Amino acid sequence: MTSYLSPPTAADIDAAAERLRGTAVRTPLLTSPVLDAVTGARVFLKPETLQRTGSFKFRGAYNRLVQIPQELRAAGVVACSSGNHAQGVAAAAKLLGMPAVIVMPTDAPAMKRQRTLDLGAEVVEYDRAKDDRDAIASRIAAERGAIFVPPYDDPHIIAGQGTVGLEIAEDLAALGLLPDVVSANVSGGGLLSGIALAVKARAPHARIVAAEPAGFDDHARSFRSGTRERNDLVVGSFCDALLAPTPGLITFEVTRRLAGEGVVATDDEVAKAVGFAFRELKLVVEPGGAVALAALLNGRLDAEGKVVAIVLSGGNVDPATFEACLSA
Repeated sequence: MTSYLSPPTAADIDAAAERLRGTAVRTPLLTSPVLDAVTGARVFLKPETLQRTGSFKFRGAYNRLVQIPQELRAAGVVACSSGNHAQGVAAAAKLLGMPAVIVMPTDAPAMKRQRTLDLGAEVVEYDRAKDDRDAIASRIAAERGAIFVPPYDDPHIIAGQGTVGLEIAEDLAALGLLPDVVSANVSGGGLLSGIALAVKARAPHARIVAAEPAGFDDHARSFRSGTRERNDLVVGSFCDALLAPTPGLITFEVTRRLAGEGVVATDDEVAKAVGFAFRELKLVVEPGGAVALAALLNGRLDAEGKVVAIVLSGGNVDPATFEACLSA
């Protein structure tokens, strides 16, 4: 569904920040003496759990939808998502008075599905292991004359997500600091590529690190091989937000140049990180939002003595899953 488009620039991210001003939440940078002591680093957390709809995805969705010409809005938009992009698109569409259809896997967390419906979107379900979600979305878009809104492989989406990195760089600069390491959870790469563009424009020395669930490390393998690798499975981790099969075309063009390294965490490590965030940081983080934190806590990031920014990318977790994480 993605025809090739050029990646955005740091200037595009600045423009996205202006569009989002007053609509998206400018989430704070948080610190924790406990986390600093455990890691030996100066750690700053970017809690996109506090963002509108509970994840960073609102940023890219709104930046894309607000640029749709008024005369095309009545036909609405179509998106594919297991939940966070779904809610971001649904919320942006509601704000802009547009109908939205979301193609969502049947195994998506119930809370994410319900909140997408509550935001006024129509949900069309598919089997993640058997069906082609892009084909379903393409058919719906053609039938309705709607605009397809990709979850990550779109320059406007990337630019919107890149405002996360812009805010990290600006807020650290206000403290007289530059980041040494910035790590974000990655699925298709929209967040990581946007962060890389924004941070590298202000801190060229910073390392941008992809964090992925073990067994779904397509970015790390792609960085090593120099070409886009695919995961063998599309199910098998409870980090449901991070199960894209391969890096995006546009996103990988950016991340292979500006990131180029990845770390992984197992589901058990992620569950413990979710528990750590709740007990020590007083934050509710979903599994897919806690992989970078898990990698940090398990020594996978070269963090000691460094200024490290960790993105907690989402907090939309079902109560049963959250309870299981707290018991890990």
